[in-house]
Amino acid sequence: MIRRVGETPKPGQTYKLRAGAYAILPLKRRFLLTASMLEPIEFQLPGGGIDPGESPLQTLYREVREEIGWSISQPRRLGAFRRFVFMPDYDIWAEKLCHVYVARPIRQIHPPTEPNHETLILDADDAIASLGNEGDRMFMAAYVASRP
Repeated sequence: MIRRVGETPKPGQTYKLRAGAYAILPLKRRFLLTASMLEPIEFQLPGGGIDPGESPLQTLYREVREEIGWSISQPRRLGAFRRFVFMPDYDIWAEKLCHVYVARPIRQIHPPTEPNHETLILDADDAIASLGNEGDRMFMAAYVASRP
């Protein structure tokens, strides 16, 4: 069973399943994150929704390039979580199925191409404290705790 985080589903509300892939990106002793600069500003693990015909890994590579402009390698799946949210950009209530990976950042190849996104580099404690959703924080904290 995949753990639910955040708000409980609203009774009577229909949710559209929206699967996505997200990356924890350790950069020496710090981490690459993205900030969605639309109000309210939210810090996130780079990643996003899986498009039709796309695999979770294809999504991961594409979304990291779009949101922070970096190339990555050696992705390894850590697990998944679910959350029930309203997605104003799509005007839908969604059950987000979030697949979380850890990957090795290679290099920045260009600035973010996703509108209203900025790249952040934060230490572990600041990254955990700043992430905007409980699932991202849960996976980041577990990853940091597992490192030597």
